[in-house]
Amino acid sequence: MIPRIHKRGSATVGLIRYLYGPGTHEEHIDPHLVAAFDPLMPDPGRDPQATYGQLQRLLDQPVNALPAGRRPDKHVWHLSVRASPEDPVLPDDAWAAIARRVVAATGIAPEGDDAACRWAAVRHADDHIHIIATLVRDDGRRPRLHNEARRAQAEARLIETDYGLRRVTPGDGTAAKRPTSAERHKAERRGRQRTPREELREAVRRSVAGAGSEEEFFDRLAGAGLLVRRRVAPSGDTLGYTVALPGDRNAKGQPVFYSGSKLAPDLSLPRIRERWDGNPDRPAQQPTLPPVTGPAFARRRVTSAAWQALFVVDHGENGVVAAQIAATGEVLDTLAQTSAAHTRHELQAAAAAFERASRSHVRAARGHDHALRRAARDLVQSGPALGQGEDGAATAMAIDMLIFLVSAAAHWHAGKQHAQQAEAAHRAAEHLRMAYRTAAERPLAALHQRGVRMAPSRQHRHAALVRKALPELADRIIAEPGWHALVATLDEVQAAGHNPTTLLTEAAARRELGTAAHMSDVLVWRLRRSADLPVDPRNLQVPPTYGKRPVAAPEPAPRSEIMPLNGSPRRR
Repeated sequence: MIPRIHKRGSATVGLIRYLYGPGTHEEHIDPHLVAAFDPLMPDPGRDPQATYGQLQRLLDQPVNALPAGRRPDKHVWHLSVRASPEDPVLPDDAWAAIARRVVAATGIAPEGDDAACRWAAVRHADDHIHIIATLVRDDGRRPRLHNEARRAQAEARLIETDYGLRRVTPGDGTAAKRPTSAERHKAERRGRQRTPREELREAVRRSVAGAGSEEEFFDRLAGAGLLVRRRVAPSGDTLGYTVALPGDRNAKGQPVFYSGSKLAPDLSLPRIRERWDGNPDRPAQQPTLPPVTGPAFARRRVTSAAWQALFVVDHGENGVVAAQIAATGEVLDTLAQTSAAHTRHELQAAAAAFERASRSHVRAARGHDHALRRAARDLVQSGPALGQGEDGAATAMAIDMLIFLVSAAAHWHAGKQHAQQAEAAHRAAEHLRMAYRTAAERPLAALHQRGVRMAPSRQHRHAALVRKALPELADRIIAEPGWHALVATLDEVQAAGHNPTTLLTEAAARRELGTAAHMSDVLVWRLRRSADLPVDPRNLQVPPTYGKRPVAAPEPAPRSEIMPLNGSPRRR
């Protein structure tokens, strides 16, 4: 059950007409009163003699009793309470009781207060009611409405329990601002699936992901086709910004601008600037790394950075973990922007879902997220992956590690009682699993065919190797559909001059494997990365001979990547 407080207004009769009217698309059915401050309140929906004016005068009587100079300009309070689609249809008396509980909880009409504000609850659909109130009490004073939205949400959680309704995940006030009813109706009239506020939030989020400076951020906003205004101080410093869609205009024909803070709490300019503390382009603060040579190499960087971040999320301090989680959102945004069409949809869905998980009341300690932010920047600078080499395999390798990282973020949020963030991270992980299956299909199929064609004696030798290195998991791994892809990878590891038993043991020790849906897939990507094998087996250039020394990796693995970790179980 979701209570929502709407903008305050000045015309009581205007809202009454809307509540009793047909709605914008004839969706209001049988509008009628279910509860009010006075049980004898006239109901224009059921009494043909009652009028909207009568109802308005009764509600506004305390306002009109005040001297004109003391009357509040915005005295109309409006709240809707909506049940979930899967909830049963509640009778009028249940909605009446719910309305009384909500006005009491918010401070509009505390229980037992005879001088409280006047209010009425109108039902014009099966699944919700609207409550209208005037913000002057019968004694002429104003109601105490501090944090009424949070109190309404808390009461809704109790109502859900009492009526056996679907339990809505409680929030913590860090979610992005939702579109208003007027914004939604405007989008519907124009045939748009999303409101300008939602489109702008996504565009700004994508523009800041991987950006290396303030000027680059504003250039990318303009490049995305947005109208951008900067608020500039007399000194010439930029204090803030607003953005608008070119086609979104008000009644006067002017563009409708939104500030960054009205889109999401972390999109205000001061909060965005925090990301550039320790800018990844400043060599004095960052270790020297080889230049990114293409999309596939950028995705290898993502895999490395995600592995380092995974260790931090498991063992780091809260502020540092929050920074890693926020930077993970940037990586997802840039990966979605630069990946090929067959994975892009699910990656975009994962990034959109994880946006909610990237914020909480734990303030991110920026400056500790260099590796992930640099990886996001590498993705942007390397450009689209389509037609640029190992997209499918390199993307699959990156997604494979990001699934673990996003799942670790969900686990951390759950431990902090961040219910909405944990749920969002779990949704993002599901979309990543879908994207992984698409990205990994072709490279794993090529490895599978190579493993199937391998001589039985060599297959048996690799099976014995797995039984020796992973005795408790070997039977499950060998029985998986991806077993032959792992066999082919072990063969390449050995052909490249590595000790497959050692690498296999290290790969399994890096993180718990038992709850992974496909352990063989996980091991394939870890082994290929550890042995610096081409992520796409079709690019393999290592001859099938043994004893050859491995070629030096273009990017040395950080020390944390070769240390066995004993993280808590994660389901992949």
